[in-house]
Amino acid sequence: MLLASPLAAQTLPTAEPTPPEAAEPAEPAMPSQGRSGENAVRQADDAFGFSVGRETLGLYSSSNVRGFSPFAAGNVRIEGLYFDPYLTLLPRLRKSTAIRVGISAIGYPFPSPTGIVDYSFRKPGDSASLSALTGLDSYGNAAAEFDAALPLSRELSLGFGAQLSRNDFYNGTTSLSHNQAAALRWRPSDRLEIIPFAQRSEVLDDEAGPIYVPAGPFLPPPVPRRRFDGPSWADYNSVGSLFGILVTASPAPGWQFRTGLFRSLYNDRTAFAHLLVDLMPDGTAERLIIADPPSRFISSSGEMRLSRSLAEGPRLHVIHLSVRGRDRRARYDGSDAVDFGPMRIGERFDPPPPEFIFSGQTRDQVRQWSAGMAYQGLWRDVGELSFGISRTDYLKKSTLPGEPALSTRSRPWLYNVATAVHLSPALSFYAGYSRGLEESGTAPDNASNRNQPLPAILTRQVEAGMRLQISTDIKLIAGAFDLRKPYYNLDANGRYDLLGDVVSQGVEASVSGNLTPSLRVIAGGVLLRPRVTGEGVSLGRVGERPVGLSPRSLDFNLDWDTPLPGISTDIAVSNSGSVPATRNNLVFIPARTLVDVGGRYRFRLAQRPATLRVSVSNLFHVYGFELRGAGAYDIIPGRVFSAYLTVDI
Repeated sequence: MLLASPLAAQTLPTAEPTPPEAAEPAEPAMPSQGRSGENAVRQADDAFGFSVGRETLGLYSSSNVRGFSPFAAGNVRIEGLYFDPYLTLLPRLRKSTAIRVGISAIGYPFPSPTGIVDYSFRKPGDSASLSALTGLDSYGNAAAEFDAALPLSRELSLGFGAQLSRNDFYNGTTSLSHNQAAALRWRPSDRLEIIPFAQRSEVLDDEAGPIYVPAGPFLPPPVPRRRFDGPSWADYNSVGSLFGILVTASPAPGWQFRTGLFRSLYNDRTAFAHLLVDLMPDGTAERLIIADPPSRFISSSGEMRLSRSLAEGPRLHVIHLSVRGRDRRARYDGSDAVDFGPMRIGERFDPPPPEFIFSGQTRDQVRQWSAGMAYQGLWRDVGELSFGISRTDYLKKSTLPGEPALSTRSRPWLYNVATAVHLSPALSFYAGYSRGLEESGTAPDNASNRNQPLPAILTRQVEAGMRLQISTDIKLIAGAFDLRKPYYNLDANGRYDLLGDVVSQGVEASVSGNLTPSLRVIAGGVLLRPRVTGEGVSLGRVGERPVGLSPRSLDFNLDWDTPLPGISTDIAVSNSGSVPATRNNLVFIPARTLVDVGGRYRFRLAQRPATLRVSVSNLFHVYGFELRGAGAYDIIPGRVFSAYLTVDI
């Protein structure tokens, strides 16, 4: 029986993380740093969420796990270490992203409710390599990128890469973007590894696409895709950066010290919100343009962790002592709005830019420190037990223009416990409980208190489930959970405020594995029973179902290596249930099913491994809406044909 914990190997100084159970199919040999073999279906371990390169699959995403945000919950990790991002790792430095829930999250110390977003770092290797990618699609998007590794000595290696993109979006807006990143990996001995890294990204001339706000309890009328009516001057321009260092040291057998320190920065040079308010079924509305002055967001965060591993025959005991912290600062708001009067969807609109007059800006600062101890016990073929307890000191200060500074403070105890029992080599059961402190963010654009900071909240989660190895190659994971937290949304006066509690109860399942050596399937589903409780519901001010949460999500992915040499095909099908779109539950976004199909041709180009990837997303050109806040909508992309070529040199 393999240890259930995904981090079990990382607690031992000389061990490496266990690779996915399903290996890549046979293909041309490639450098260890090459990207031509990226394939989310072949590399994912379950259906809960996984991304590599340009491919993403799964029931959950980095922004939505079990109906909530892991970012707000403080559940983002880089190589298992705590990270509080404004700007996340770019693909230049991110090897893959996995969503850990249920039994796959047991080995992560100090988890909060929802699930963990785990970024795997792209470490420069011992051999020189270069992967180049160029791609385009039927919308007109075009991109070129490269990632390279270069050994500088036996102890030191350099990784670096860059990307340049011209972007054309579903709503007709366009932009330019580019990013660069570099990392050094220094290993002066087998007991010490130090990886400093840096990345920078910039978005230029990204027009503000319209957000549709109907005047009553109805969805917006049909909106043409790929048509932007203006204004051309309402552009979003921003620059972001991330600096960090990862250190792993093994001073003595059974001891390991790990630290990750990160500084994430985002500067919005110009930003606009483009709202079509009081929208009627005939397509008439009022056009409101909101401009923001330059804003700045900085987060310094990290964790220092000392681990002690004690082996006792078939049992392994690991004790973690950890200190985590963040200092998050923001300067924003001060916006000005201009009402351009009545309009109709489809009418050209590009007047001269008005003279916006900005006011003073809001300044926020969050300082949070946590110190705690966690234990992980693993008993081969029997089970495992993990628990943790930490004390956190949370302080938030907000200074609104012309008003005295306000602050809130919380010093709760946070804790978690989880266990897994292996009833047989094929069957395991798990259960867990966790309590967390979560950031509530700020009020959305369409709220009367737009951009107002919200206080932190306490959350809790109970979960249980099982893992069954159906065959050597096929695995089933199923579980149930109960997650509760305070509920914020728009009240009857349009203010974004506390309206009660939201309870998210559900069951989730994943089936993954190779049906045959050439056919791999990743499939899963989640049935959710979200509801709102409290005074807001009893007084009829809000509905019983929280805005934006679907009661059903299904995801199916298949990858088949055809008999033709180097050629494979794949299909992805996702289905979501109807989504409450307004706080009174009078409007719902209908259920929909989206289908993507694609294929790969793996070959050798000038004796180098190469992959040509072609795909069609939203094959049946399904039309639909996405929420941008309660009662505010955007459209989803239509059918898109895309192709890109990756070559490993």
